[in-house]
Amino acid sequence: MQSDRPIFVIGCPRSGTTMLQLMLHAHPRIAVPPETRFMLAAYQRRLNFGDLDDPTRRHELAEWLVERRQNRFQDLGLDAAEVTREIVDGPGTIGSALGIVLRAYAARFGKPRWGDKRPSYFKSVDVLLRLFPDAQFVHLIRDGRDCVASLKEMPWYNKDISHAIAIWAEAMDFARERAPKLPAGSYHELRYERLTRDPETELRGLCDFLGEDFDPAMCEPSRVAGVAVPEHKTWHVNTHEQVTTARSGSWRDRLKPWEVSLCESVLGDRLEDFGYELSGAPKPSKTQLLAYRQAAAVRRLTRAKRAAHDRLIRLREPNPVAARLTSAQLRLAGLPLLAPEKAQDKPVLVDR
Repeated sequence: MQSDRPIFVIGCPRSGTTMLQLMLHAHPRIAVPPETRFMLAAYQRRLNFGDLDDPTRRHELAEWLVERRQNRFQDLGLDAAEVTREIVDGPGTIGSALGIVLRAYAARFGKPRWGDKRPSYFKSVDVLLRLFPDAQFVHLIRDGRDCVASLKEMPWYNKDISHAIAIWAEAMDFARERAPKLPAGSYHELRYERLTRDPETELRGLCDFLGEDFDPAMCEPSRVAGVAVPEHKTWHVNTHEQVTTARSGSWRDRLKPWEVSLCESVLGDRLEDFGYELSGAPKPSKTQLLAYRQAAAVRRLTRAKRAAHDRLIRLREPNPVAARLTSAQLRLAGLPLLAPEKAQDKPVLVDR
């Protein structure tokens, strides 16, 4: 049978993840919504929702999900009352509640499988696996200099170039150090440059990983951009156009010489490891290097504090957190598969 596993698109911001989101959304069996903000926020607040075995608590969680404006539930085009009812009637875990929202989004398009895209999820893969232990992760990798150049131009980006460089370094360190330790069959890498140069070949490989049949519609993501990319996100204007290689290597015109020097000095080994050639830029100044090291140190400390806080919260969880919606999730929880007629017209497909 075909898979029902959740799919997460991850990567450094501005690495092409929105384009990949649309490619997946163009598949006849997969729906990937606009970026939301409730997945990690709900997990971090899980103690506030209390014992989710209690339907009243599930109702409170559902109201938080559909009513809190920062969650961007309104971008999904769903009936809040219907989603609330499904969460209240569903399993008593926070992963189940979150999965029900995204399952409802997929059902809106008549599709049996959902995905979620947020670049920074690469920093929270362990959390996502706690919530969805059968999840599959697709990591899109792009030349770090192009990512940094693009990040600088974003209206929502309020950090300096040192932080932008550090973000790409973190994403590559995840790919080199943590990804190989993930469960077999749960991680797949794509290169932006190859994906834009030969979409069909790369997407066929992706579909093999996901256990899906390739569909040519995936090569024309612009056809679904009007559905899956909110109009206010003007920085995603290129997703309404045909896939192109024009932006590959554009860092040469978008970064200042000293910015190229800092990128290549700090990221040189990582760039070469992933097949990107260095320009031979001169070394940056000590002041520039120090600014980067300070930014990277701040980010490391923030991650360490967040991880320590999460470990403490895990000791007080009143319920398991893992979703109990898909066939693999049910098996991992030691529960029987639901018969289609008992699954509220949402049959659980067997994933072998």
